[in-house]
Amino acid sequence: MEIKTIARKWGSSLAVIIPKEVAEKKQLKENSEITITVSKVRPKAGILFGKFPNWNGKSTQQIKDEMREGWD
Repeated sequence: MEIKTIARKWGSSLAVIIPKEVAEKKQLKENSEITITVSKVRPKAGILFGKFPNWNGKSTQQIKDEMREGWD
């Protein structure tokens, strides 16, 4: 079973949270021994840049020029 989660700061360490549904399905309890395979996931460019508006195909320079209009 593969799940994706985010490592969070916990004191001077990092911790991950196993979703309740997964813990129940795998019958995990406190102090259960588990094996975790760690791999860093790099977001794809489309996902990363998809968080920003499209700006209707304008170039970066055009967007900057429009934002600066009226600044003196």
